[in-house]
Amino acid sequence: MGVLLPALYVGCLGLFFGLVLSIAAKAFHVDVDEKITKIIDVLPGANCGACGFPGCGGFAQGVVDGTAAIDACIPGGKECTEKISGIMGTKSSPTKMKNVARVRCAGGKNNSTIIAEYSGIQDCKASLLVHGAGKVCTSGCVGFGNCADVCPFSAITMNENGLPVVDTELCTGCGICITECPRNILELVPLNKTVYVGCMSTDPGKDVRKYCEIGCISCKICEKVCPVEYEVDGEKRKAIKVVNNIAIIDYEKCISCGKCMEKCPKNVIFSLRDHKSIVADIDQDKCIKCTICIKNCKFDAIEGKVKEKHTIIADKCISCGVCIDKCPKNAIEFIPR
Repeated sequence: MGVLLPALYVGCLGLFFGLVLSIAAKAFHVDVDEKITKIIDVLPGANCGACGFPGCGGFAQGVVDGTAAIDACIPGGKECTEKISGIMGTKSSPTKMKNVARVRCAGGKNNSTIIAEYSGIQDCKASLLVHGAGKVCTSGCVGFGNCADVCPFSAITMNENGLPVVDTELCTGCGICITECPRNILELVPLNKTVYVGCMSTDPGKDVRKYCEIGCISCKICEKVCPVEYEVDGEKRKAIKVVNNIAIIDYEKCISCGKCMEKCPKNVIFSLRDHKSIVADIDQDKCIKCTICIKNCKFDAIEGKVKEKHTIIADKCISCGVCIDKCPKNAIEFIPR
């Protein structure tokens, strides 16, 4: 009898609270739009926030409310956008060129000066409390891989030189690594812009030479050889320009020709494209002979007239890819030389 009475009390309390919760659930029930659930189901579920909303649920709600663009899910890409368009019953807009992270530092532990051995917490932010883990350069990567740790897509690994390496296939351009990096050596660049400067130091060239074998020395040779010249308010500019002792690329103008990379005396400019091993090629079945490629080629590497066969001159083609980007029929691609 001493055990049954407490059990009866607990049972009655459980029944009472269960009834209260049931009534409350019905009273405060909010219908969730079926479209929101369907959109969440097609999203990659990274909850990275690259869309500008708090997680995938917030983005889905935004799409249904009309406050989020259907193509704002960067990790989902074109396939995700098309599925959301189908759910919303709208026509999907042309997919924007994907952005990927680029590493603006090439001075790792094997080619930059280290003045002290760091044995503290293996964390980039923590190491900055003791002079960047002993590295002389105050602008370069400190090499503990915070960016790799936070990447939700495993697109960043650390190489033997203590520098991050970005897998452009896996990178979605979410920007989480950029936010995490305390030295700001990562930046988002359109995937088709393959040339980048691997240095962030604004120190004078004579100082950079002392502590980094591969740092930018602000010699401006890259500016001189850049074939892209334009004017802004009467001032002539190039697609690459040395500003505050460091070469900066204007990606809206850069054609990724690689000329600056070829001439850089410190080899601090890189390209993800092997310009010497590939050449542009025109699929004659797709080509509509519009001459758009010819008009945009700065190296006179394409022959042809309107409504006549177009041909790539392999010896002149430097594999910049401008003709590929500009062709309205996707009739041009790279092939091995």
